[in-house]
Amino acid sequence: MSTDNNLQLIDDAIERHRQHYIAVSKDIHGHPETGNNEYYANKVLTELLEQADFEVTSNVAGHETAFYAVKDSGRPGPTIAYLAEYDALIDIGHACGHNIIGVSSVAAAIAVAQTLPHTGGKIVVLGTPAEEGGLKGPGGLNGNVKARFVEHGFLRNVDAALMIHPAGRTRLSGPSLANNHLYFHFYGKPSHAGSAPHLGINALDAVVLLYNGISALRQQLPDGVRVHGIITNGGQAPNVIPEYASAHYYIRANTRDEVIALEPRIRAIAEGAALATGARLEIEHQVGPRDFNINHALNGLLLDLLTAHGEQVDLSPKEGKGSTDAGDISHAVPTAHPYIKIGPDSLIGHTVEFREAADSEQGYRALVTGARVLAKAGYRLLTDAALLQQVRREFAGGRTDTDSVRSFTPQESFNE
Repeated sequence: MSTDNNLQLIDDAIERHRQHYIAVSKDIHGHPETGNNEYYANKVLTELLEQADFEVTSNVAGHETAFYAVKDSGRPGPTIAYLAEYDALIDIGHACGHNIIGVSSVAAAIAVAQTLPHTGGKIVVLGTPAEEGGLKGPGGLNGNVKARFVEHGFLRNVDAALMIHPAGRTRLSGPSLANNHLYFHFYGKPSHAGSAPHLGINALDAVVLLYNGISALRQQLPDGVRVHGIITNGGQAPNVIPEYASAHYYIRANTRDEVIALEPRIRAIAEGAALATGARLEIEHQVGPRDFNINHALNGLLLDLLTAHGEQVDLSPKEGKGSTDAGDISHAVPTAHPYIKIGPDSLIGHTVEFREAADSEQGYRALVTGARVLAKAGYRLLTDAALLQQVRREFAGGRTDTDSVRSFTPQESFNE
């Protein structure tokens, strides 16, 4: 079958199920689930894949709501992975559009799998929960889920990984920040705040000193480094000296090494706050995502396809950077993480406006366009040996000896 016929097969497969894919995405949007609690989203996405004759296994990589799906041609050829995200944010719901991400990746995988009898190779879908950060609970550990997919071998023999993220502007894969999390727990001594405050040890005072100390440190930080956090517990009643108080901080920087280098300075501020107040300090450490390893050959492929599908791709430097655990995938295999417009240029993630855009007509048009682009990118990688070799060569040339994903145990990651 010719290339044109295969591309038409992809378009037809997506168009045939267009309304169903939109309905599933809308359904997930209406049932927001936080990290490691995405049982409903897992169910509806894996049902789509099973109906398309993918072999699906849930509860993988240590996470009940994670899944691995594969469709194998039984013939030699590349393996292309699609990354599906489907968790929501606490309180604000799908304000990062993961209802679009998960369905677009699944739809793309199903469509390109229609061509496997002609191309050979294999299509896999990695259902990766808790991109926004997991919650401690029955669904799995909190922390960096995509790194665990790497550690458990799900990226072994994968030639490239693809996904697309909704945004205010259509862009190619760009840089993101590595980050680590620090959870600070201060333990004091309760006492009556009115009649006997001198007999207590105020844990909240320690957190306030920590907060102000980190704020003072910020003026000394280099460009691109971000430290930000919240007070997660400030006591229980104003007339009781707080026995316990806590805070949760992110450390973000352009590379993992910069994050690691800054961490002792943050810890020293916490230790000083404990010493000044007499509180006892415990620190939990959580390894966050790595920076994103950009593959320009994949970016070129996605630029061509996005443009061919009518997207105006913004090639200007992006202002501001977040973090994504797709960064860990990008250091294991060549990875594309482009963005597709679902609202006004000014649209900002993690807002009510973004949540509304993720359940809009423009958002669902982007879902379908994104699925077409991802599917055709997968087809090109399955059939264009020279392109795939270029992608591999760039990836191999860009790696260093420190680029392997750090292996860890839950105890090492989350406890001191």
